[in-house]
Amino acid sequence: MSGLQLANGLAGLLIVTSLLVITAKKPATSALFYALQSLVLVGVFVTLAGVTGSHELYAWAGTSVITKVLLVPILMIRLVGRLDDPKLGTGERISPAVSVLLAAIVLALCFAVVSGVTLPAVAATKPALAVSLAHFFLGLAAIVTQRNILKQVFGYCLMENGSHLTLALMAAKAPELVEVGIATDAIFAVVILGVLGTQIHRTLGTLDADQLTSLKG
Repeated sequence: MSGLQLANGLAGLLIVTSLLVITAKKPATSALFYALQSLVLVGVFVTLAGVTGSHELYAWAGTSVITKVLLVPILMIRLVGRLDDPKLGTGERISPAVSVLLAAIVLALCFAVVSGVTLPAVAATKPALAVSLAHFFLGLAAIVTQRNILKQVFGYCLMENGSHLTLALMAAKAPELVEVGIATDAIFAVVILGVLGTQIHRTLGTLDADQLTSLKG
């Protein structure tokens, strides 16, 4: 198996882990699956670095281990430990089976779109590019279909992982400062969203996004 084939195969695992993050019943479990997904993403970065000779991707991979594999899940698990809403339950607007069907449709559409791309840089990694686009839309779907505010944060994290994979595929030799900066923005986003979630829970006593109705009308 060539390096590019391995990268495409690892990218396919990202879809599986996305579904695990979205359909997990507890946010703490979603955090663990997100850590697993980020570890797979690091594997893609390392594989692409070896194929393209991009030492910048090695720096990106190392930063991602610290931020995405370790810090973000730890922050989310700590948030889950502080914020509890037993009345909310799983907080899903759609069933896991529908989530899987939606993922399959989105992935098929993204493969159809990417098939028409003629850029030489992604000629051998079109499957991974399709996955990266699908990953972004699955994250957006998670934000829309989850009532639990903490699960919505994971939707943002999935969108971010998808955009990072797209950049790694299309601009593997982007400056290290750019790549490291992008890899660390997840920390700041999770901290800000965590503060907002804490304030909402403190004010309303719930993590149910459907209860945020004070701005309606």
